[in-house]
Amino acid sequence: MLTYQIPYGCQSIEQADIDAVVQVLQSPWLTQGPTIARFESAIAEHCQADFAVAVCNATAALHIACLAAGLGLGDRLWTSPNTFVASANCGRYCGAEVDFVDIDPLTLNLDARLLAAKLEVAEAAGQLPKVVVAVAFAGQSCDMRTLAALAERYAFTLIEDASHAVGASYLGRPVGCGEFAAMTIFSFHPVKIITSAEGGMVLTNRPELAERMRRLRSHGITGDPAQMEVPDHGLWYYQQLELGFNYRMTDLHAALGLSQMARLDSFVAKRRQLAARYDRLLADFPLVLPVAQAGAESAWHLYVVRLRLNEISVTQREVFDTLRAAGIGVNLHYIPVHLQPYYRGLGFEEGDFPEAERYFSEAISLPLFPLLSDEQQDYVVEQLRNIVA
Repeated sequence: MLTYQIPYGCQSIEQADIDAVVQVLQSPWLTQGPTIARFESAIAEHCQADFAVAVCNATAALHIACLAAGLGLGDRLWTSPNTFVASANCGRYCGAEVDFVDIDPLTLNLDARLLAAKLEVAEAAGQLPKVVVAVAFAGQSCDMRTLAALAERYAFTLIEDASHAVGASYLGRPVGCGEFAAMTIFSFHPVKIITSAEGGMVLTNRPELAERMRRLRSHGITGDPAQMEVPDHGLWYYQQLELGFNYRMTDLHAALGLSQMARLDSFVAKRRQLAARYDRLLADFPLVLPVAQAGAESAWHLYVVRLRLNEISVTQREVFDTLRAAGIGVNLHYIPVHLQPYYRGLGFEEGDFPEAERYFSEAISLPLFPLLSDEQQDYVVEQLRNIVA
């Protein structure tokens, strides 16, 4: 099996991270202990949010956020086709219908203008969405101010899937602050900005949403006498108030995530430095480089280029395969969700969201992670030049 010299993404683990996990291993609490609350508090404080709910992964976070928003059978969830499948699957988990809004060709995020037009048609047909999941693709927020205004006008819950965007900002505020989205989702997968190995979190400023999500992540159970429907029987007593899930994060994962928080700012700064360097090195290549949206400071989870296929003599597949053969672990983010067999089975077809499909036919994600050296980045650029020049 080929071992890539340069992966597209990679975690950065230091001795302090290892020590933090070992400390929890030597403590009485491996799960449902105090480290989880400390990790939640650290993220909430950094993002200037009131509440944070840690779970086992970002997919679980999306699921309980949708449930807390009241999404259910017969409701509708809309999201971007240019995302990982979890942004759409969370709606299906709740029994909702899922639809998509095509992307802005510049930012590659859900196009707010197309959303506005689609909402107008849906209102006339009595088929408005209950939830819209706005994906901060590659680490850059959507036009959240416009989306928030649309959410107020059409009475849907706006959830920001910011799995790529821990440490990003929008209009001078940290992503996750709750000024625009009712709930914000973070991912701590190893290739993300910080890692807890596996893990996710939901941020919100609404206490009722936070309370319900904390219950949903733990089987729908409460030990709070104030929430119980029959008299409390003692400290050991609990009640299941609704059907929940075992989506809890362990203290081991929380310890790693909490330790990584100490380097979040430096991770983002390094990613921005590397992205700016790619911009300079690739300026004269037959590529479309990433475009920054006004007011959005990306966390740069991904650096995605688009091939100007009409200006080069090789195909996207040939570029991809040649770079992989050279030990460069390029990737493709993402296959449009509506083209996946499961969603084709729900009636979606090729041509439904042409901008996302056009992007997919041209895109390649280049390596970007804090440990990427200038020498490695130069090698990536050199190999890419050899292929497309």
